[in-house]
Amino acid sequence: MQQLWDMEERFWTEGAESARHMSAKNAVFVFPFPTGVLSGDALWREADVAQRWRSVVMSERHVTVQENVAVLAYRVSAERGDTPIYEALCTSTYLKDGDNWLRLTHQETPLG
Repeated sequence: MQQLWDMEERFWTEGAESARHMSAKNAVFVFPFPTGVLSGDALWREADVAQRWRSVVMSERHVTVQENVAVLAYRVSAERGDTPIYEALCTSTYLKDGDNWLRLTHQETPLG
């Protein structure tokens, strides 16, 4: 499962183009207000997805796998630029397509 955790970290640190290549075509992401629910091409135009985070720490990690589906749940502490550290509870669902895992969903619940 380390492969999935490595992919999850790259979603935070490598930006939209990398995330696009690791996501299912019909992926759905849920971000805090005002961004909300994004899918399709809107995912890659939105600033919340397109910006890279300088550093990310994922703690309280949990993973469950059932055949070709894996769900990651964790607490994130991330920072970029001069903005305050972002802390949230997150879940991501991955679908195994052949030999590749693709991110199908992602959801963030901010803390504080």
